[in-house]
Amino acid sequence: MAIRDWPIKRKLTAILLLISGLVLVLTSAAFVTYQVVTFRQTMRNNLATRSRILAANSTAALAFANEADATEILAALKYDPHMVAAALYTQDGRVLATYPVAASADLIPAALQPDGYRFERGRLVGFTPVAQGGNERLGTLYLASDTKAVSDALRLSGIIAVVVLAIAMLAAYALAAALQGRISAPILALADTAKVASTGQDYSVRAPKFGEDELGVLTDAFNEMLRRIEQQKQELQQHALGLEQRVAERTQELEHRNEQLKRNAAELLASNTELDAFAYSVSHDLRAPLRSIDGFSQVLLEGSAAKLDETDRGHLERITLGVRQMHRLINDLLNLSTIVRAPLHAGVVDLGQLAQEILQELRERAPERRVECVIAEGIKVQGDAGLLRLALENLLSNAWKFTGAREQAHITLGARRDDEGRDVYYVRDDGAGFDPQYADKLFSPFQRLHPQTQFPGTGIGLATVQRIIHRHGGEIWAESSVDRGACFYFTLAEMACGHFSERSY
Repeated sequence: MAIRDWPIKRKLTAILLLISGLVLVLTSAAFVTYQVVTFRQTMRNNLATRSRILAANSTAALAFANEADATEILAALKYDPHMVAAALYTQDGRVLATYPVAASADLIPAALQPDGYRFERGRLVGFTPVAQGGNERLGTLYLASDTKAVSDALRLSGIIAVVVLAIAMLAAYALAAALQGRISAPILALADTAKVASTGQDYSVRAPKFGEDELGVLTDAFNEMLRRIEQQKQELQQHALGLEQRVAERTQELEHRNEQLKRNAAELLASNTELDAFAYSVSHDLRAPLRSIDGFSQVLLEGSAAKLDETDRGHLERITLGVRQMHRLINDLLNLSTIVRAPLHAGVVDLGQLAQEILQELRERAPERRVECVIAEGIKVQGDAGLLRLALENLLSNAWKFTGAREQAHITLGARRDDEGRDVYYVRDDGAGFDPQYADKLFSPFQRLHPQTQFPGTGIGLATVQRIIHRHGGEIWAESSVDRGACFYFTLAEMACGHFSERSY
């Protein structure tokens, strides 16, 4: 397990032991170093003292070059177990006596070295001048001592340091184990409280406070955070309950309204069905008396024309015109009721071809008119051919009628793509137009924006067009201004439209 994943108790104990161990190691190293330095200084001082004593005792032997006395003086060094070798050199550097007597060449230097005391090759060696009073130098005393005392002192100091370090580390571990709880306990309590709050979503728990230190401040802040979360949770629960209640009320209200709308729709459907049946029946039943009126009027006009004066003939002609107008109105009503009840027969319909046929019929009825017609080619859609032809007949007939006052009229059937990606079709003319504030009345039955004497009609044509477009899942609207023509736009659902090109004829 990586150190960063250790429990906080182990981390605190390890930190305390590491710090304590480092301090003890540095202290022990300083102690051992001090011991070694002290022992070496003591050995140097002792050897210097011994050298000065032996040098003072060796003056006579060197003055008279008495080898026996010199050997006897050096032999006294055998009582010191640390002495390795000694030698007396004459003034010219010759060895007068040695210790031991038969010392090997590696123990006794062959040549004199500078005076002084120093450690070399694991020994403490010293060269001391031998002189009597203020006289000239008689010779040199050489002493060599081993450093076993230093090694023994170093070993003993090391053992003491290790023992002290071990005891101190055990004591530090015991203290760390006992005292780390003062730091880890508040942290562990915070961790346990956070775990309970996050796992059980219980924000009413609080972490215990152990003191007024930084951990105490952290505990207060954590408990305050839990209190705010608990308060917000309660507020959210209250809002959720209120929202659920409002949703339930709205759902119940919507269900009630839905049921009411269903009943209204059923009633409206029944009413529309009855109205359509009534309109169909009335329109169908009105045809017979109208045909009788029209027939007798024609008989009177043809058979009794000589017996009638101008006034009577005018009355009969007006009756005939009224009957014909009523016939057109009845036909339009029948068409309007048939559109609602008749099923759709979908297929591919070429709107451009239909427009050409309709406009050709209009030209044959009024060959004296000068009308330029522009029809986009390739306008193919999905729909009922009969209903779409009826819609185009009404739109193009209106355009033909309302451009009657123009010496040179223009009628256009086109298509374009709007910003929403829909194919929009339109019939545009440059006729009388209408006031745009009355545009919402155009598609209502029997609504007229122009006098009957100026532009005759039944007022049902555009209502018929709107029903046809709505049955094809589309929309229809108009744009116009007075005496500047009008443009009727419409869309169709599920249409297959080709590339458009215009053709005039």
